[in-house]
Amino acid sequence: MLTAEENERLMRVGPGTPGGEFLRRYWYPMAVARELTDEHPTKFVRLLGEDLVLFRDKSGRVGLVADHCPHRGASLLYGRVEERGIACAYHGWLYDIEGNCLETPAEPADSKLYLTVKHRAYPVQKLMGLYWAYLGPLPAPVIPHYDVWFRQDGCRTLEIQPVIDCNWFQATENSVDPAHAQILHQEVMARGRGPRPGTTRGFIDEIAATEFWEYPHGIMKRRTFKSGQVDEHPILFPSILRVQNSSEIRVPIDDTHMRIYEPYFVPSPDGSLIQDDEPEIKYLPPFKEPQDQSHPFTRFHFDTVANQDAAAWETQGPMADRTRERLGSSDQGVVLLRKVLLEQIERVQQGLDPLAVERDPSHPIIDTHLDASIALMRQRWTRTQVASAT
Repeated sequence: MLTAEENERLMRVGPGTPGGEFLRRYWYPMAVARELTDEHPTKFVRLLGEDLVLFRDKSGRVGLVADHCPHRGASLLYGRVEERGIACAYHGWLYDIEGNCLETPAEPADSKLYLTVKHRAYPVQKLMGLYWAYLGPLPAPVIPHYDVWFRQDGCRTLEIQPVIDCNWFQATENSVDPAHAQILHQEVMARGRGPRPGTTRGFIDEIAATEFWEYPHGIMKRRTFKSGQVDEHPILFPSILRVQNSSEIRVPIDDTHMRIYEPYFVPSPDGSLIQDDEPEIKYLPPFKEPQDQSHPFTRFHFDTVANQDAAAWETQGPMADRTRERLGSSDQGVVLLRKVLLEQIERVQQGLDPLAVERDPSHPIIDTHLDASIALMRQRWTRTQVASAT
């Protein structure tokens, strides 16, 4: 159980909030790169509670600026993209990708007003076919070279989920709650066996032990099965679940909405290098009908792991009240995550970098136990095939 103050610190993502300032020390994917075209060179983005406009100018540079022009507040989503930047459609004030004002057309020819105007702008990078943003103080860190993102001996695909109507931390806590997998997902993960009748235990009795510990990039999770198999993979700070051959990146849109971008990596059989700057993209269908309503005025589809997870997260409410919960022994990972996250929020308040922030652009690829996860996934797939054949 948390205090109301602790709960607020963990959930609030806006600028100036303790949690929001912590989250702003990391890069986040915000848009599919191919969505910016010559015909549609601007895109509205909401990230960490801020309304922003992503644009590509006619020189090919990509910028991210606050939505509202500092002159009279019109949206730059409708701005005219030019060689040097984006011009507000209302009065033509022109901004480059760094937020510098270059022109104020309606002012006298000798006016220097433009030199006094600085618009809010953020750095943008492209990786895995996505544009990423950093909303924190400069100098910006580098995007960590996690193996699932940076290895080149294979190919990648990208899965994008619908917007989920709840706070980002509800999804992140799910990453350190492995007990739910054998119960919530029992029908989906039964691997041909079917759910166990007459019990609510699902397949939880197949687990011999579950362990969690802090490590340099987040929290490591190890699940040991009674069969002897070991499933070990990390939660990468602040909100990434590295599982099987993918990484689920939980992106906070605002206090009550989030989206998951999930890059998958498959190594090539011969170790050959495969460049995949524009991976194949799959957009998941809505998790619920009607999709624009919240519990209890909508109904979730319960036929996939992603749908079931979204239902579990959203039905806690837009922002979960952790002052009323009752935790058990299976929640040890949840307790550890909250403890570590509150410590990292405090580090940021003290002017220090939090966990998993990388400053060296030449740092080596970070091992997240990807190969072991892929081997275990293939082993399970083989067992499923055998079970289906018999």
